[in-house]
Amino acid sequence: MAAFSQCPLAVITFHVFCTVLSEHPSTFTITVTSDAGENEDTIEVTLKFIYVEKYPDEPPLYEIVSQDNLEDSDVEGILTLLQQQAEENLGMVMVFTLVTAVQERLNEIVDQIKSRREEEKRKKEKEAEEAEKVAFQGTVVTIENFLSWKAKFEQEMAEIKRKKQKEEEQSGKNKLTGKQLFERDHNLDTSDIQFLEDAGNNVEVDESLFQDLDDLDLDEDDPDFDPVDLESDDD
Repeated sequence: MAAFSQCPLAVITFHVFCTVLSEHPSTFTITVTSDAGENEDTIEVTLKFIYVEKYPDEPPLYEIVSQDNLEDSDVEGILTLLQQQAEENLGMVMVFTLVTAVQERLNEIVDQIKSRREEEKRKKEKEAEEAEKVAFQGTVVTIENFLSWKAKFEQEMAEIKRKKQKEEEQSGKNKLTGKQLFERDHNLDTSDIQFLEDAGNNVEVDESLFQDLDDLDLDEDDPDFDPVDLESDDD
């Protein structure tokens, strides 16, 4: 079994940080970080390795002790990947290979996250365009929605007509008759007389209309006298 006081030099790379936990048995953690994705987002996983007595003829023990920004399904996928790589590299020093495979998988996950975000963005933009198009075009008229609108319109018009008739009937009930007006307002009893008296003080008479009345031969004593016949003779 390999024993060391430092992490294997082969696994110390730009996005990898190694910490030795124990020499007997050889135990260490390696933190792997993906390349920066959109908005400088990264995902990270910390792996713990323990060398067994027959390593590398047997794979080391390994587990994920922490992770950042990973879904549960992604964690399961990384564990499956480690198992596959360990079986394929039996008999060879494999920690570097395992860590490299994990880092490549993290970068793939970052790309998938970017693709999902872009797809969600396109979907929202498309939904916004469809909503704007519907708002611009209005509702498409079909036989079904036209008949529904027509029934509703006729119902509303019938209700308006009913209210109008009710108001007219109520108005007719409240309208007073001539007799009721006289009974309520006694000034109406003398209103016509007062009107005539007021008008009499302001009546102007054209006396020229009566200047030639003496010259007329009026047979007023004749029982058959008709002023209309007199006017027709003047014509």
